[in-house]
Amino acid sequence: MNNHPWRSEYDAGVPATLEPYPERTLLEYIDEAVALRPDAPALLFKRARISYRELQDTSDAFASALTSLGVRAGERVAVVLPNCPQFFIVELAAWKVGAVLVPLNPTYTADELAGPITTTGARVVVTLSTFYERLKLVQQRTGLQHVVVTSIKEYLPFLLRLAFTLTLEKQGGHRAQVRDGDRTLPQLLKAHEGRRPTAPRPGPDDDALLLMSGGTTGTPKAVRAHHGALVRTGLQVRAWLGHVLPEWEGSYCLPLPMFHSYGAVGVQSVCFIGHNPIGLVPNPRDLDDLVQTIERTKPAIFCGVPTLYNALLNHPRVASGQANFSSMKACVSGAAPLMAETHERFTTVTGARVIEGYALTESLLAATVWPLQGKQKIGSVGVPLPDCDVRIVDADDATKPMPTGEIGEILITGPQIMRGYFNAPEGTDPILLMHADGQRWIHTADLGYLDADGFLFVVDRKKDLIKMGGMQVWPREIEEVLSRHPAVVEVGVRGFPDAARGEVAVAFVVRRVGQATTTAELRDWCKSHLAPFKVPARVVFMNELPKSMVGKVLRRLLTEDNACAT
Repeated sequence: MNNHPWRSEYDAGVPATLEPYPERTLLEYIDEAVALRPDAPALLFKRARISYRELQDTSDAFASALTSLGVRAGERVAVVLPNCPQFFIVELAAWKVGAVLVPLNPTYTADELAGPITTTGARVVVTLSTFYERLKLVQQRTGLQHVVVTSIKEYLPFLLRLAFTLTLEKQGGHRAQVRDGDRTLPQLLKAHEGRRPTAPRPGPDDDALLLMSGGTTGTPKAVRAHHGALVRTGLQVRAWLGHVLPEWEGSYCLPLPMFHSYGAVGVQSVCFIGHNPIGLVPNPRDLDDLVQTIERTKPAIFCGVPTLYNALLNHPRVASGQANFSSMKACVSGAAPLMAETHERFTTVTGARVIEGYALTESLLAATVWPLQGKQKIGSVGVPLPDCDVRIVDADDATKPMPTGEIGEILITGPQIMRGYFNAPEGTDPILLMHADGQRWIHTADLGYLDADGFLFVVDRKKDLIKMGGMQVWPREIEEVLSRHPAVVEVGVRGFPDAARGEVAVAFVVRRVGQATTTAELRDWCKSHLAPFKVPARVVFMNELPKSMVGKVLRRLLTEDNACAT
């Protein structure tokens, strides 16, 4: 029996294994870049180029500053920042003193920030000036001792910085009134300029990041990502990308936030190992800026989520064919299923290979992804990367494997999966379990199946399954059908209690600009493509769907209270 049928689907040159992995950290790859080409760009940000030399020197200075603030090995440093050079300066500095970085979502309220900061025990936070007052509220109820403030303008090129200062800074709330002995990042960098950290550097087995995740229960937890995991993931993805991103050549456009596992574990690792510039996008919802960034930086690879791909396709310059995305050789989609119609349109616009992948924060990109040159199976999320493994088991009995083609719970493993949750009581979320084969497996709570070639198909979340009159209905199946209607630009489906049938499916639809449709028309459309019991009982029209920071539709927040006027 072939337990790894997917390996025959690998592109030429992609190895089945990369073992043994080097005992290195990303800091050593930064050192390597500085030694070989110190003036090569590490980061691209709003027409500015931050070289490896500058990134090394400024992170050294801030590492010295962190030591002066009392940060020691193993302690946590939090950041509340968008994608900007300061994020990487703080991150590398924290690692250089053996500390662990805690990236937090800048859109969180004070209440939402207080929990992770308390859980992780962070005593220092670096925040954008616009979020300063929010962090001061958090400081009052947590163990935060130091709030370091930075402005988005600090790494803008001169003319943009001048324009920002004159026009946007004051009205946008960017001028924080720093108090209580708090310091700014420029002050600390200047005070410690030219200094080098003296603390021992971390090793591959030491924790590097704490990434927030809801696990399978929805309760926020901090996923422990160790330094070795970042290197292993980076090497796996680089092997998969092959010739598309050779060392030193081509950049990777990063609109996904760095608190998200794909940016923090995937893109960052891939680029630091190969010394490829990262094109930073601080606000992916600013589509004008995103389109300009793509055209200016000419990335070889772009990453996004389905809602971002949809938004780009509807941007006037993209829709009219005026935007030039010809530099893209590969586009990666994750976090949610990519509708077939979206995939086809974006491929046509760019000419790039659009590949879909799947992973969890807990798996640290021990992931599946479509081959870059081989088969593309629409509806699947690809095959496991080298050294990664996928297993399908009975949703109610993890000891019972499911036959090929049959639906069960998806399990993932690989050499980089998380070490566990930070400061979480044992057994609070049984997602990471040791099996009889001696391996630790991530229990994803996602349902899916493997086909005969080893391609993974994700059906839906266990908790999102709709049980209607004794029949099982997958929200994604209805979403796929409705997304093909010419008047539908976005759709989300969830179940609601029903006295007669137990549950019914309700579709939440955003209409395409200039297109009109009705509930009856969309239900008739579904009737022609779905079994009668799968047709949504109701269609709710909305101006927009609730989404996470990375653009994933939040089904739990879909309610009929937010319907738009029809």
